[in-house]
Amino acid sequence: METSPLIARIATRTSVNPKELERFIKFAIVGAIGAVVDFVVLNIMKIIFERMGLGVGWHIGLDPNQIQLIAANTISFTTAVISNFTWNRLWTFPESRDRPIIPQLLQFATVNVIGLVINTFILVFMDHYVFSQFFDHRISYNLAKAFAIGVVLFWNFGVNRIWTYKGIE
Repeated sequence: METSPLIARIATRTSVNPKELERFIKFAIVGAIGAVVDFVVLNIMKIIFERMGLGVGWHIGLDPNQIQLIAANTISFTTAVISNFTWNRLWTFPESRDRPIIPQLLQFATVNVIGLVINTFILVFMDHYVFSQFFDHRISYNLAKAFAIGVVLFWNFGVNRIWTYKGIE
């Protein structure tokens, strides 16, 4: 894979390996596609869970909104992870297709389960304690989700690069 001249110039100025910078950009593009999937599924599932009354009367220390948000986030994040794994295997790290898919998928899933925990904590915390103080609840949880995705992007790239896709030049 040849690095584009623009990426090579950016890499030279930032002392970053041009190939790794290109991979990070591809990973971020795949992540952006995954984010769209994540947001769409999150909002659809949140509305469905609200209409179902998920969490109402459960008395478990979380209000129904938080329960619905956690359930919707679990489904949306998982859907995005499947999309991201597919596109990263095909495009960002095409050399990884020489490796068996099941172990690679298990590694990717492990990293992303931890990413889900981080994402969910940030989502619920930022929605409840920060954004809901200033915005309508739909805007609040979407802003919190955007913040969580931004944080988890770096976790996922870093750990997947050194573990799931290690040894790929």
